[in-house]
Amino acid sequence: MKTISSFIIVLVLSASLAFGQEHSVSLTPAPDMQVSQHAICVLYPTKGNSVTGTVIFTETSDGVKVMADIKGLTPGKHGFHIHEFGDCSSPDGTSAGGHFNPENKSHGAPMDMNRHMGDMGNVVAGADGSAHLEYVDHMIQLSGPESIIGHSMILHKSEDDMKTQPTGNAGPRVACGVIGIAK
Repeated sequence: MKTISSFIIVLVLSASLAFGQEHSVSLTPAPDMQVSQHAICVLYPTKGNSVTGTVIFTETSDGVKVMADIKGLTPGKHGFHIHEFGDCSSPDGTSAGGHFNPENKSHGAPMDMNRHMGDMGNVVAGADGSAHLEYVDHMIQLSGPESIIGHSMILHKSEDDMKTQPTGNAGPRVACGVIGIAK
């Protein structure tokens, strides 16, 4: 069904260009198309770092369950955010842009209702450099116009203080990955 829809979009755009007409195309799924219930992000280290991990997102009746397993960190707290662009091409991860914030809110904690949609607080690494995070987020979405699919995840070197605007003062980016649809 998605292939047929994509073909129709290309066909409409091609015909519009051929006849000089302007049209807008919505890239949101049609009502009968299935939306993702699972997403995944594989974290890769930025230049000079060795942090790797996996973040899994699963829709539940309460919200989106976030489960992260990360290794290669220094012991302690590390800021953890969804960023605006799905681009990890720069060596330092800055190509991912700022925090995902489609509602133009202030930076905050993951349980705050007045926060960037991408504010996910901190992961806490143990003495062995590994961290596990698991919670249900009531703000992020896996479908619709404010979906996190196609955005990036960033893990920071330092703790997110959850108050400094607009970043939480979490320091350099040690890992980056793009959130994609999972089976």
